[in-house]
Amino acid sequence: MLLGYRMRTQTTNYIARLFAGDLSAFGGPATDEAVAGHIRAEQMSLVLGYSVGIMLANACNAIVLAIALWQSPDRMPALIWAAAVAGAAIGFGLQSHVARRITKPQFVSRRAMYRLVRNAFILGAAWGIVPVAFFADASSGGQLVITCLCAGMLAGGALAFATIPIAAIAFTAPIFLGIAICLGQNGDLAFLLIAFLVVVYGSVLLRGVFVYSFSFARRVMRQIEAERTVRLDPLTHLPNRVAFNETLDAALKRLALSGEEFAVLLLDLDRFKEVNDQFGHPAGDEFLVQVASRLQRCTRAAEHVARIGGDEFALVMANLTRPEDALEIAERFVAAFSEPFQIEGRQMVGAISVGIVLAPRDGNTPLDLMKNADAALYRAKKVGPGTVRFFEQADDKSSRERKALQADLAGAIARNELFLVFQPFLDLGTNRITGFEALLRWQHPSRGLVPPSEFIPVAEETGLIHEIGEWVIRRACATLADWPEDIRVAVNFSAAQFHNTAILQTIVQALADARIAPHRLEIEITESMLLAKYGSAATVLNALLELGVTLALDDFGTGFSSLTYLRKLPFSRIKIDQSFIRDMLVQPDCAAIVKSVISLASDLRIGVVAEGVETTDQLEYLRQISCDEVQGYLISRPVAADGVMALLETKKYRAIYAA
Repeated sequence: MLLGYRMRTQTTNYIARLFAGDLSAFGGPATDEAVAGHIRAEQMSLVLGYSVGIMLANACNAIVLAIALWQSPDRMPALIWAAAVAGAAIGFGLQSHVARRITKPQFVSRRAMYRLVRNAFILGAAWGIVPVAFFADASSGGQLVITCLCAGMLAGGALAFATIPIAAIAFTAPIFLGIAICLGQNGDLAFLLIAFLVVVYGSVLLRGVFVYSFSFARRVMRQIEAERTVRLDPLTHLPNRVAFNETLDAALKRLALSGEEFAVLLLDLDRFKEVNDQFGHPAGDEFLVQVASRLQRCTRAAEHVARIGGDEFALVMANLTRPEDALEIAERFVAAFSEPFQIEGRQMVGAISVGIVLAPRDGNTPLDLMKNADAALYRAKKVGPGTVRFFEQADDKSSRERKALQADLAGAIARNELFLVFQPFLDLGTNRITGFEALLRWQHPSRGLVPPSEFIPVAEETGLIHEIGEWVIRRACATLADWPEDIRVAVNFSAAQFHNTAILQTIVQALADARIAPHRLEIEITESMLLAKYGSAATVLNALLELGVTLALDDFGTGFSSLTYLRKLPFSRIKIDQSFIRDMLVQPDCAAIVKSVISLASDLRIGVVAEGVETTDQLEYLRQISCDEVQGYLISRPVAADGVMALLETKKYRAIYAA
């Protein structure tokens, strides 16, 4: 019973492959469905190329046959037949002409090939009727015309379907059968000789079809393989940006010619850089491979997710009937990350954000669509990992503002729009200022004072952070040179700056130009921005430590690996994040964290700075639990460089905050 089921299944599969034009059913080269779909697309393109001429020939032949049988007793049936065939041929020819104007599809389904084979059979059957119905009562001239027309249709059909043997058979078999029936009804020797010639002619014709179709399929397969090297991402084996751009162009052409709407989905991995930097590039590559596999399983058969950047993917969703279809695919992408990834024996959690644009609603050029998709993705990422957002007009405004901000920021240094302010550290043991944190500000000529939270992310995204970071270091060191020798300056470092080895030379040169001791410069490193990237920044960090520059760990407690890196790097200070300081007098858990951090730092002989001190009660509590230094509005708001000396000379700290 099981054997019978398998045989039926194999037979069904064979028939399905046969009528889908799969050449392996005839002993030709075997292919997977993806390649077979590409071959069908090439086959269909050639058929459409021939079809307009073939259909015109069909219409002309039908008219010629009607004229040849005008004196025949079968004139009326012949006229009806000719009108039906000519009308159908003209209609199909017009459809083919329209289809040829639309961009050639990259993939054709089996169902489309089934329709082609069916239509070929119907047309062949129409001509197969001719010798059976009209040959016997026709005049000798009419019989000659019928013979010539049938021979011509056999040759024309073999030419039109030369790359698709099953379609060629479907078209020519009814004509051969009609000729055989016609000749079989007549015992004349001449007709028997004609029958013999038809068999020989047909065999040669079909043999030529098979040889050509096999050769054509192998040529297409070689072409596909060659194109893969240009259009395929070597790591994930997904289409690359070149292939994606071609798919997008093709979708736009179909939109212009037939009104076929589509969607573009832009996807970006969240926290990929953390995986790449924390576990190494091989683990990051394996992560991308597994991500690509999951994403591709979420799409329809004829669509392929493309990898268009390091951790950025995109999809053109063709033939869109409603926006909800695009949202459904996007939600599948997000859901694909619900299970953790197994990478080199570790479990890694991933997430993805998706921006969606709809064409033509959101644009009808590649530039507009990708710009708007990027704006939608940017808004999705701001909400948080695993978010999907459609493009909105407000996104376009936000994107334009962001690009304008980027353009203005590029020239901010040259126009002297950037400046530093300094917020002091107060030593609770001596009640004196021991240093200042340099804080970057941007005075825009028309926007006014732009918050760092707005322009620093733009600087990091565009690489301007390197130029700005170098300016901050030089200006901070130059300013420090005018201060007493026991005062330090702390400069915040972006993680991106540690990927620029030139920053080390900038620091050395800035210290030399200002003639200040290296230990007076303190580099503040935030957990969330640097610790996951320690492996790639080790060279610069170690060189800074050897130089004598001190390190401070900023926003302590908000990251995920603080204790590990307190052991790895000789920090001079850790700064407790202001969120803990703000709530420590009202939230017991915050108080416990602050006390624990101070105790831990004391054991490790690391100084502690409490950020965000705003009340005298907070200050007194920190003094009681032996915090080393404090920083916040209670001590002083950030002041300009020319106000630092006045702040250092005041005695109010000794008077107000003395123990």
